[in-house]
Amino acid sequence: MKDKQEREIQYQYYTQTAECYDKKHLDIEHILAVHILAAYIEFYNIKTVLDVGAGTGKTVHWLKNRFPNLVVKGIEPVKALREQGYKKGISHQDLIDGDAYQLAFPDNTFYLVCEFAILHHVKEPEKVIHEMSRVASKMVAISDVNFMGQGSLVLRWLKFAIFFLGLWSLANYFKTKGKGYTLSKGDGLAYSYSVYQSLRTLNRSWQTLRLHSTKGKSDTFFGSFISAEHLLIIAHTKT
Repeated sequence: MKDKQEREIQYQYYTQTAECYDKKHLDIEHILAVHILAAYIEFYNIKTVLDVGAGTGKTVHWLKNRFPNLVVKGIEPVKALREQGYKKGISHQDLIDGDAYQLAFPDNTFYLVCEFAILHHVKEPEKVIHEMSRVASKMVAISDVNFMGQGSLVLRWLKFAIFFLGLWSLANYFKTKGKGYTLSKGDGLAYSYSVYQSLRTLNRSWQTLRLHSTKGKSDTFFGSFISAEHLLIIAHTKT
């Protein structure tokens, strides 16, 4: 029941903000990430792409324009967001309803499966990554947040220490007063998440992982753990 209520909160938020969604989410970190991803698409001769949680189809539209011969599809559960994508000229066949927890495609359907900023909006991101890895044959790309790289330097070190000691779930429980999530006008319902929490899951399916800092630095003693607010992870070569 609680999960259903949280999903309904998210659905209503995106339905109400659909018309202004693109204007409110001009995030430089994800713009940079999709440009980096374009280099991988070209270098590895990627022919098919699935964008999970495609929203208004912004990434789908950009990739189609950048690579006219590339087959790009997106799944998005919020109808109002999909409607905005159709207004851009994306077909109903290329931007479809779908559940990130249960992707309606056979194994290894797409060369590349990607996501941009959805994992901190799902309660169980590892399940989503498992599904992304299942339907991808060559590569998975994750562009998302790193909570340890956000806030003052002291706060970032504190978060890193709590995470390293395995106490983050407990700390987050108290921080959110037992809810497990936060609500904001700019981002709706969001969960605490760091891309570093998903490295183990990715390592189970992929041999090579490459990390790109897309917001913040990556030149501290602990690298991007405490300095990068957002990162792009490219996982390729299936195990």
